[in-house]
Formats: sequence, C-alpha cells, structure tokens
Amino acid sequence: MPIRKLSSRLVSQITAGEVVERPSAVVKELVENSLDAGARSVRVQVEEGGRRSIVVTDDGCGIPRDELALALARHATSKLARAEDLQRLGTLGFRGEALPSIAVVSRLRLTSAAAGAERGCSIAGDHADAAPEPRAHPPGTTVEVRDLFYNTPARRKFLRAPATEWKHIAGVLRGLGLGRLDVGFEAHHNGRRLLRYPPVGEGVPERARLDAVLGREFVEQSVFCEAAADGMRLSGWIGLPTYSRSQADQQHFYVNGRAVRDKLIAHAVRQGYADVLYGGRHPCYVLYLELPPAAVDVNVHPAKTEVRFREARAVHRLLADGVARGVAGVRPADAGHAAERFRPLVNENPAARPAAMPLPPAPAADMPRAAAGTDRPAAAPAAAGEDGALPPLGLARAQLHDIYILAENAQGLVLVDMHAAHERVTYERLKAGHAADGVRSQPLLVPQTLRLSPEEAACLEEHGARLAEWGLEAELSGPDTACVRALPSLLAHADAGALLRDVLADLSARGGSERVREREHELLSSLACHGAVRAKMRLTVAEMDALLRDMEATERAGQCNHGRPTWVQLSIDQLDKLFLRGR
Repeated sequence: MPIRKLSSRLVSQITAGEVVERPSAVVKELVENSLDAGARSVRVQVEEGGRRSIVVTDDGCGIPRDELALALARHATSKLARAEDLQRLGTLGFRGEALPSIAVVSRLRLTSAAAGAERGCSIAGDHADAAPEPRAHPPGTTVEVRDLFYNTPARRKFLRAPATEWKHIAGVLRGLGLGRLDVGFEAHHNGRRLLRYPPVGEGVPERARLDAVLGREFVEQSVFCEAAADGMRLSGWIGLPTYSRSQADQQHFYVNGRAVRDKLIAHAVRQGYADVLYGGRHPCYVLYLELPPAAVDVNVHPAKTEVRFREARAVHRLLADGVARGVAGVRPADAGHAAERFRPLVNENPAARPAAMPLPPAPAADMPRAAAGTDRPAAAPAAAGEDGALPPLGLARAQLHDIYILAENAQGLVLVDMHAAHERVTYERLKAGHAADGVRSQPLLVPQTLRLSPEEAACLEEHGARLAEWGLEAELSGPDTACVRALPSLLAHADAGALLRDVLADLSARGGSERVREREHELLSSLACHGAVRAKMRLTVAEMDALLRDMEATERAGQCNHGRPTWVQLSIDQLDKLFLRGR
C-alpha cells in the first residue's frame, strides 16, 4: 500500500486505544486531572462497571469558559509549555491526551466553573466547536462519560462483568487514595456508596485513612520507615516480615506522588527484607520517594507507570538501606506494639515532620556469649526488671520436647523455637563481626582466566576498582578475556568465573551489585545454622533466659535466617478462649 496520511479521526481512535483500555483507565485519567487541578474532594459515580456511565466531580480550580473547548482538543494542556518543562514535571498528567481520547470512544460532557465565576459552563465532546452552554455548577469540574466504547464494538466486547470492572476501578482509586492522603475520595456503584476515604486533617489521623484503604490489619502490622540521602527522601510504612502475602498485591510505591511499578524499586525493597522473608512470600508496603523532578524521567511509558532515574544506583541504595533499617529496628521488645510505632507522614508544617530514623544500634559488646568449645548459649541470671516488670519475651518456665522454650511475659505465654532463635542471634553476631573486620580478599593460587562478551568486558573495565573494594580482584588480560586474581576471603572456594559474571550482570542491569555480600551472608548463615543449639538439646533455665535476652537485643530476631518465625505470643485472652473461660 502507498504511504498516506491517516485521517484525524483514525489517529484519535488509535490514541484512545493507548489511553483508554477499560473503564478503570477512564477513572484514573479523570481523577488525576482533578488532583492536578488542586481538588481536595473527588466524587466518582459509576453505573454497570463504567460501561453505562462514569461521572467524576471535583472541587478543583475549574476551567474558564473560553478554555473549555480547548480542553477537549488533542495535545492541549496547561501543565507544560516548553520541552524544558518535561525535565521538571510536578503533575500527574501532562500530554493533553486524556479528555479528547475519552471523548472519541464515548458520549462525553464537560462542565466546569472557575473560581470566582458567576456560573459554570458545559460543552459536549462531539460538539467541541460549539459555544459552551451556561449551567449551574459550584467551583470545580464534572466530567460525564456515557456509553463507553459505543462506537468501537470490538473493544466493548472485551469488557468484563460489571462487578469485575468495578473491582478494577476500586483498585485504581485505592492507589490514588494512598498517593494523596490529603484528598477525600468517595465512589458509588449503581447508586450505592461502596468507597469512602476521608482526607487526613483535623480529626482524621493517617492511621484512619490507611485503615479505610488497606484495612486495620495493615495498620497494626506495619511500622513507619524513613531515610534520606543525596537530596532524596524515603518515607512510608512497611509491613512486618510476619505480615507477608503470597502475591505482590499490597505493594504501593510513589515517586513524587506518582504511583509506579519499577523493577529496580521492587528489587531494592526486596533486598531490604533480606533474611527475614520466608520462601516466595512478598512484603507489604506503602512508600513515598521524593527527589528533584529533574532527577527522574516520567515520560518513558504511555501509561506513566514506569520511570527512569538519573542516579539509579543511589536510589537503589537508599531504598534497600532504608527498608533494611526499618525492618531491623523491630525487636522482640516491640511485641504487640507495631501500631504504636506508626508515625505521621502528612503534616502541613514540613518542619514538624519526624526526623530520619536512626541506624539501629550494633549488638552490645557485653551480650552473653557461648562458652568456648560449646554451642550452648551462655547462662545468665534471670530476673524481672527493677520495677518488677517482666522482660518483653518473659522468663523461661519450661522446655517442651527439648525443642521449644515456654516463657511467661506480661501479655501471656511466649513460645520460642530455640534452634531458630539461636541461629538468628549467632548469624547477626557473625555479620557484625565480619563488617567490623572489613572485606578481606584471598589471592587465588592459580589465577583464573575466562572469556567475556563485549558488554561484560566494557563493564569490567569501568567497574574494576569497585570490584576490588568488594574483595573481587579481576582485570582485562585481552580484548575479550579477564583474569581473576583474588576472591573475598569468605568465598575463597566459590566458582570465580561464575561469581564475576553474576556481579557484572548486576552492574549492567542496575548499576550496582549485592552479589558478593549475598554470597557471604549465605555462608555466614550456614555457619550460624551449624553453630546454633540443636533440637533435642536440654537447656537449663538460666541458658533459656540468656537466649531470650539475646533475642531482645538482636536485630531481626523475629525470624530465623530462612524467614521462618522464631517465636509467637499467646495472650491471656487467647488462652482463656481456648479453655472457654468466662463463658
């Protein structure tokens, strides 16, 4: 076929296909416009899952009468004027495609009243060239979208049942509601109000808002996390390792207020949960990253769900370290008090925001340690505190089947898997000792030579000095060959070639690598497992109490090195229910 110019209508329909995938996409675009307009309250009304109608009303700045028709024109926007503006975007939308794209595949009506206007005006999507009609309307904007995909039957056939489409719409509103805690959201489906998120402010704490969006359990099983570095700030809430899920369906991440899903972010957060997640479980979190707009490119994906960071390595380091510190800061001493560590994020006075979370203290030097030549915990006197209060994990009362420790604390009964608990205590001590000694390298008796791809060779040439800092000494010995001369001392028996290739692959993909540290930690974990007290080993009461005190002073003591829980709490109320007391 000869080359020819597409009709403007066909171009509009192609564009609409990229923007309007299903009703939830319409809701997303319209609500984001409301947020960009400064709305403090957004109301969404949906019928038949959005197939029949979607109406979004806000109290934002509104649109002046003489700009109403222009708002329905393609690539017309108030959010940028020059190419340079793309480097410092502060709005959720910016391309000016949403309204005209929606208008192409629906019967759209736009009604708005700008602040200070005597009355509002309205215009239909298919009569955008006509003069706007006067219509009573409070300050703000209402967009009515009816008969979605009425003129594109093929797309309409792909719509699911109304209940399914509503589920997708509710998911979009959940994400937008977490991104803007200061804005109130309300949604109705078929005349019934099914969603209401009160804005955080006077009388409404952030805990109440997160409770409404994610549920009470998330609030009770999460802690506040905050870190800052290199002009970036990370804040938000991370779920306890024990509050994990089989799917990654409770992971919400925002970059300058924009919800994104990014592989680098997911990897960094996952790394922050290293050693504490069991198997294929997924952590839960609501995290916000703030950085200069020029440091992130949001114009890399049509749906704007992916971003590109200028300093990807620094972002990865901030996220991984911040989350790791937040997870490590939860000790057995915080048992049952996760919600009390819930700290506010939204505050009208930035100066009143909580300071960055301090680094958790290193293991105390005077912790009871195992006696030389034995893998038993050192005995220590067990006693209540000066005020007579029991320690967080209580005092040991018995050992069950030489596997579990039974302890009494103020809340009730504590059950401890003694091998898993001692394994974590030993592992954290080994890591602390290794970190204090620094990374040592051990020269190979016979240097190993291997062939590299052009990409691997270029990466080695660029990052050779960094590899040496990690104890991995390698250099190019030819255009496509490398010579490995030394490995980290803990990995002296590892496959040098495989380790180098893995590290170079990480450097190419993410600009950084934790491969060496991960391998070292795997070895330390194995050593800790072999050095921990074994099941079927009888401990004295003093030795059991010593282990409980060690757990209270150890980071990540709630899970063993493989992510399994080390202890559980049974309250008096739970015990009473088991025995039907009080009934």
